[in-house]
Amino acid sequence: MASQWRPAYVAIGGNLDHPRARVREAYERLATLPATCLVLRSRLYKTRPMGPQDQPSFVNAAAGLLTQLSARQLLADLLGIEKAMGRNRQEQRWGPRVIDLDLIWILGEAIDEPGLTVPHPGVSMRNFVLYPLADIAPTLTIPGHGKVLELLHHAGDDGISVLDQDESF
Repeated sequence: MASQWRPAYVAIGGNLDHPRARVREAYERLATLPATCLVLRSRLYKTRPMGPQDQPSFVNAAAGLLTQLSARQLLADLLGIEKAMGRNRQEQRWGPRVIDLDLIWILGEAIDEPGLTVPHPGVSMRNFVLYPLADIAPTLTIPGHGKVLELLHHAGDDGISVLDQDESF
């Protein structure tokens, strides 16, 4: 385990089993990770699914962490949270899911290995990642992609809206 604290950013999403509640549960579980502190939470967003459109809308969010874990250790913990919450990684790609936790970026680690690419390769094109990320880290520069706010302007706002507090979802 590394001893230095550094920021990491996680995209959160789901569209099954009361997705708003599942995203909140994911935040709670992130707050319990070893050698990690949950320091930032984005607003919740209702988004159109990526991939097959014959599925419910998603709830998406982002979390800002301070961690002493390596990217590989943090990813293992994220996958453990997904599994504990009922995620089956054998599901259809871009299909419906209870929860999805993606490691978007961890300071100081650019990795391209089987099973782990950091920064996340799709970050610059996914408004459902960029809008929540802009809530918590608008000036963040993601190596190889650019600043979050600049990426957000290129990604557009099609199919995404802030989830109203009173909206049942």
